[in-house]
Amino acid sequence: MNRETERLAWARQALSNPTVELERASTDAGFRSYWRTVGMSPSRIVMDSPPDKEDVRPWLAMRDVLESGGVRVPQVLARDVDSGFLVLEDLGVNTYLHDIDEANADAMFDAAIDQLLKLQATQPPTDLPRFDEATITRELRMFDEWFCGKHLGMTLACDDMEVLDGAYRHLIDAAEAQSQVLVHRDFMPRNLMQAEGGPAVLDFQDAAVGPIAYDAISLFKDAFLSWPNDRVDAWLRHYHARATASGLPLPLLDRFLRDADLIGVQRHIKIIGVFSRLHYRDHKPKYLTDVPRFFVYLDEVLPKYPQLAGLHAFIETKIKPAIAALEATHNDAPA
Repeated sequence: MNRETERLAWARQALSNPTVELERASTDAGFRSYWRTVGMSPSRIVMDSPPDKEDVRPWLAMRDVLESGGVRVPQVLARDVDSGFLVLEDLGVNTYLHDIDEANADAMFDAAIDQLLKLQATQPPTDLPRFDEATITRELRMFDEWFCGKHLGMTLACDDMEVLDGAYRHLIDAAEAQSQVLVHRDFMPRNLMQAEGGPAVLDFQDAAVGPIAYDAISLFKDAFLSWPNDRVDAWLRHYHARATASGLPLPLLDRFLRDADLIGVQRHIKIIGVFSRLHYRDHKPKYLTDVPRFFVYLDEVLPKYPQLAGLHAFIETKIKPAIAALEATHNDAPA
């Protein structure tokens, strides 16, 4: 029995509905796929997580941890863990990324902070991975390998590596100096959905113990949506005030804003590498179109920190000219 047939047969049995059909509900969730029921009300979502590709147990375990902390997460209505099938409540079609705009952003982000504060106050399991030096280094090096090397075709010289090593060391030290809490690691509008008691938090299976500023900067300096600096600054200050009042272990405001900047730099560099890898390894070309957004983020932050002057100069004198040369080559290519 192929996977499609197995999925439909399981859904019909789990839902006690022998005529229900399934249609694709969303794409691009790694090896997991999501399917919406057709022919029943209320509709449900079937998650298909092939056991040989992506074990559903970590997702379920983290869902339960977050729910224990009061975080709004999708409700599981039926499960077959060995086969990798779940029935979930249907939270609708639109994520925050679809719904948020200049007029409603303050209210929507305030609701997101409600969930973030609960998440950060949740006691992480003792065996949860740590966002440690090895993890941070591995993420940063994706920039070297997949963006500089694979995308731009650069061979990094010894002095280039010295500059990157020094900048990465500073970013790692800054991350490890922050208070360490439960971190979603992708807490952004695409992974939030408006829901009763929500917003509901999605895509949390890669949560770790990490720096407290990570999720806040991920929320306001999004991978797919940019906001004016003054609004980002106001939201960060609002988050800091609320988180401090709730008892979370945050430093004074100026230090927090610096922490957010620096962990943001780490994340921006990481995502540039990830998006390049998605293009070349996973054949998902759409992500490269968002890479310029992260260089804008870096342009806004790097000049503020003398310790990152070398990284700033490397981007200005080597990365940007290489990007321009690559774009010129593409523009000159025959249609």
